[in-house]
Order: sequence, then structure tokens, then C-alpha cells
Amino acid sequence: MPIFNFGSTNIDIIFKVDHIVQPGETIGSASLKRSTGGKGANQSVGACYAGGEKVYHVGKIGPDGDFIRSILQEKGVDTTFLREGETPTGQALIQVSKEGQNSIVLYSGGNKEFTEEEVLETLAHTHTGDWILLQNETNQLSFIIEQAKKRDLNICFNPAPFDRSVLDLPLHLLDVLVVNEVEAEGIAHTCDPFKAIDILCSLYEDSEIIITLGSHGVMHKKGSGPLVTFGTWDVDVADTTAAGDCFIGCYIASRAKGIEVGESLYRASAASSITVMRDGAIPSIPSADELKLLDSYPFRQFSLHNQE
Repeated sequence: MPIFNFGSTNIDIIFKVDHIVQPGETIGSASLKRSTGGKGANQSVGACYAGGEKVYHVGKIGPDGDFIRSILQEKGVDTTFLREGETPTGQALIQVSKEGQNSIVLYSGGNKEFTEEEVLETLAHTHTGDWILLQNETNQLSFIIEQAKKRDLNICFNPAPFDRSVLDLPLHLLDVLVVNEVEAEGIAHTCDPFKAIDILCSLYEDSEIIITLGSHGVMHKKGSGPLVTFGTWDVDVADTTAAGDCFIGCYIASRAKGIEVGESLYRASAASSITVMRDGAIPSIPSADELKLLDSYPFRQFSLHNQE
């Protein structure tokens, strides 16, 4: 089934630093790069690279972001619904430490300028069973979710970056909710991921709940069904930027192809593990045939244990 990703599109400005800058501190940068990113664009490429399904990136750029269109097209993403407005393209100021951790400052720009008319115009091209992919870097989220559900579309939402407005969204209409530890705590009000996934499943019993836990692995559960976990690979970490986005894009692409949960988690986790081995956002995302690169690395089983 095709995937329509109503997603952010940013110009990333990436600084390589010794450590993430502290309040009041001035530090030097070893390098500076400018590239294309945004959670939406990253997830579109991740879904496209997983192979098999048509991926439409539904975004909004400014006059300064026209080059992004060709970059996404080169990656195989359909940009029919990538519109241009007068507001500058979204920007991301990214620090990447020597350990590969990142810190990001966002300017939303055109990402927050979707209109209801543009949403309806795009949804008119969907069919029952198609997938809608969303993150918390764009506007009109409630409207998109409600209109998509009326059309019997599958909806996946990643509430990143998390803020309190997420709690006002019609999350009960989702088919898949993907959160990390911070986002899970923000919705479930507990820092224990085992308790969080049970709470989220009780709140949204018709939704697949996925909690990504970085190097520990990932948890999946739906309603009263079984808890499914998957580990990761012990790789050298260069940059964690886009790893979570790659996971989500690959997972949804796999589910859109009718692949069962366990295999979808494997594919998404493998793609994410390769992503952290590389610098940058979109340039770090692997194609499906690159997953064999992990044959040279040891697999690490899911490493969290329920304390109850």
C-alpha cells in the first residue's frame, strides 16, 4: 500500500563537536555540513529505501529549499505533494558529539503552514488501506488524523519532538503509535517502559504501540496481546541522527507490504543500526540490500528486564 508522509522537511546545519555545548559555554566545531533532513524527510527516505511501496512526501518548503525536491527524488521519494510557500524552509541546528550523541534546535518554517485545503487535496488521492505517516513537526495533525480515519486509511504517528499538545490529539484513532522513552513517559506518566507500554495499550487498545529504547532494543504490543521485543547490533556509533526516523520509515514500509510484526521489527532495527554507523541524516539511511553489512557485527538481545 502507498505511504503518504505528511512530514517535516528541513535544511540541516550540522556541527561536529567534542561535547554538547553547556549553558554559557562557547566551543569550537571540528566541521560544518549542510544537508537535507527533518523527521518527515528522513522517514520518507527510510520507507522508500525499505523497498516495494510508493512513498509520497507531503511537505512544505520555502523559496530557499527547492534543492530538497531533487534530493528526495534521487532517493526515490515522490514529491508530487511537496508544496512551496513564502515562509522559509524549516531549519535544524544540530550538534553531534564525539560519542555520536546529538542535540538539535528547530525552526519550523514552512513545516507549520499546511492548510486544511492542502490536506484534503492530498487525501483525495488516497485509497482505503493506504498509510498516513505523521510526526510532531508539522501542523494540522488532528485534522489529518480525523480525515484519514474517515477514509479508512492506516495512520502511524511519532510524537517527536514531544510537547503537551500531543495529549490533545485524537490518538485513539491511530493504528500505530511509535514513541521513545521520553515520549512514552510524556503520555503514560511513568519512566518504566514496561509499565508505559501497558498503560498505552490500555489507553489505545486498537493501536500497535512501539517503544524504541536505543541500544537496548525495541518493545511492541497491541491491546491485550503479547509483548514482543527485539534487540539490536553492537556497532560503532558515529552519529545517532535519523536512527529513530529510519526505524519508523522502514517499519511502516514493511507493514504496508503485509509483513508480520516480528520480521518488520527485525528489518527496522537492522536499518536503524546501520544508520548510527554513519554521519548525517538522509545520507546515513541504508537501502534494503545493505542490511547484510550487519553480518560482521554481533547481535545483542533485548537487554531490559521487567522488575516486577
